[in-house]
Order: sequence, then C-alpha cells, then structure tokens
Amino acid sequence: MPVKKKVVFITGGARSGKSRFALEGALRISGKKAFIATAEASDDEMRERVNRHKQDRGEGWETYEEPLKIVDVLGGMEGRYGVVVIDCLTLWLANVMQSALDVDAEIEQLISSLARPSLPSVFIVSNEVGMGIVPENELARRFRDMAGRLNQRVAGAADEVYVTLSGIPLKIK
Repeated sequence: MPVKKKVVFITGGARSGKSRFALEGALRISGKKAFIATAEASDDEMRERVNRHKQDRGEGWETYEEPLKIVDVLGGMEGRYGVVVIDCLTLWLANVMQSALDVDAEIEQLISSLARPSLPSVFIVSNEVGMGIVPENELARRFRDMAGRLNQRVAGAADEVYVTLSGIPLKIK
C-alpha cells in the first residue's frame, strides 16, 4: 500500500531549531530527497549561512535554489521524490513582496499546490515574526501581517504543525 503523503509545517523564532527538525523528519521518509532553498546569497554573511545549511544537510539531497517560483519547482517534483523540504517561507514572502508578483496570488497558488495528491511529502519551514513589538515602519508592519496570514494559511493546509522553541519541537496540530 502506498504511503500517504503529508504536509508538515514548522514555525518558530530565529535559530529555534526549525530547519534541523524539518531535516530530521524528512530523513525518516523513504525515497529521494529534495530541498527548496528560498534564500538569496546577496552578501558574504548570507553566502556563509547558505553554505552552512548545505553542510548541515549533508549528502543525499538535491537542492533547488528558488527565491520566487517555489510552486513551479514543486510541480516538477511530483513522482520524482519521496520528500521535499522548503526552507523558508518568510524569505520567500520577502522575495515575492520585493518583486512585481502578486503576493496574494502567489500564496493562493502555494496553498492549492499543497493539496495535490501526487505531490511528495513536504516539510515547510517558516519564521514566526509576529510575537514581538509592532514595527515602527509601514513596510515592516505589512511584512509582519502578511507573514502571519501566510503562516495561518499554510498551517490550515498542513497535516501536522509544529512550533520550535529553544531547539524543542512542540506539536500543535
């Protein structure tokens, strides 16, 4: 009997263990493994972060660096992989907001794609950005609000939802 694919959403603060938890969960699923990286290495510090993440993943992962069109990349993975990790949605959202793309339409496409039965299991990492102070500028407030709505939509579409705090994952759905 085929294994039912699942969508696992993992949120939490910066350096809370989200990516590590996603990778550990993905390693428990059989089949080829893919990683969709949404970060753009635009400076030395970010290039170092990207390289560190690649080293942390180790061997056995096919990496797709895609800052905007993650739905298109996901569509090309159907039937080819047992599991996909997307890391991370908040960087993707920032990229989409800075582009000429329609943010709401991109979010709708992502949510719709997660329901496709031919999609492999997907672990999705996102930052929880709305638990601090209200940002002082309009763009930062808009980003915080959009990230909160995006996280709610993805959590609603996910089979399992976790929040990580200080390296400890807590299942909330």
